[in-house]
Amino acid sequence: MDENRDSQAVFLVSAPEAAHLLRISRAHFHALNSSGRLGPVGVKLGRSVRWRTDELRAWVSQGCPPRDRWLAMRRGQV
Repeated sequence: MDENRDSQAVFLVSAPEAAHLLRISRAHFHALNSSGRLGPVGVKLGRSVRWRTDELRAWVSQGCPPRDRWLAMRRGQV
């Protein structure tokens, strides 16, 4: 991901870009996602999966809860 890009203008990012935003490795991002420890769920666009940058930021601001808790929080159940 280009460091000079306006991150506010980017709505959806790939797994490598999401990992970069979170300052973690791609492998760690995929491990978090596959284990359910990554809260936000990717958006499927054809064969591609993208993550919403606003949701990634919100997830981090809430302390990076696991997916089940994150989804409950988003539904207002926690």
